[in-house]
Parts: sequence; structure tokens; C-alpha cells
Amino acid sequence: MDRSIDWLKQAERDLETAKSNFANGFYEWTCFIAQQAAEKAVKALCEQHKTITRTHQLIKLLESINDLEDFPEGFYQKGAYLDRFYVLTRYPNGFDCGAPMEYFFKKDAQEAISYAEDIIRFCNNKIAK
Repeated sequence: MDRSIDWLKQAERDLETAKSNFANGFYEWTCFIAQQAAEKAVKALCEQHKTITRTHQLIKLLESINDLEDFPEGFYQKGAYLDRFYVLTRYPNGFDCGAPMEYFFKKDAQEAISYAEDIIRFCNNKIAK
């Protein structure tokens, strides 16, 4: 059963959540949820290609379908940028001291949203609806 549309719908919803967090100044959560949105969009594409994935790393997900898709230039870099936000945005022990909220700023969140939008748009255009 192909659940790619379900994955993509949730990716789009997560992106809206990231934007809401951004508007309220929760930049660490904006970054994390933008990563989640992009991850779910790529998992939608993996699902359509019937590629089994058991990772949260965008880079690994993209590599799993690299032979099946022609990714635009810079796509892997956007995934790598977002991958940094999977753990560090949520847990204080990711840094020597301080809470994650002290390490993520408006610019980080803006880029995270922008990159997630690019990834979601690409996946959305590839998935048959």
C-alpha cells in the first residue's frame, strides 16, 4: 500500500507548524520541525519508490533514492543543513552548557524553513496525486 500522499500531507502540516513556531520566536523548535517536515517529504518520495527506510537522516534518505531521482544542485547540502537540527535543537546535553534555545537564532530558523520548503516542493512535484 502506497502511503506517500499521507507522508506528504503530514510534511506540509509540519511545515506550517514550523512557521507558527517561527512567528512566536521558538527558533530551536522551528529548526527541528522544519527538519521533520523535510524528512517526511523525502520519506513520501521513498514510499512512492517502494524504498524501505529506517533512518531520520535526510542525507541517508536521499542516498537511498539517488539512482531513482535527479536532485537539483545543492539538494544534499540542504538536507545536511537540516540534519543538524534533529537532536541538538531538543536536548540540552547536545552542548557543553546552556539550553538549545540559546543556540538557535532567527537566521537559522529562516534558512531551515526555506530549505524545508524547497525539499517539500521538489517531492510534491514528483509524487503523483
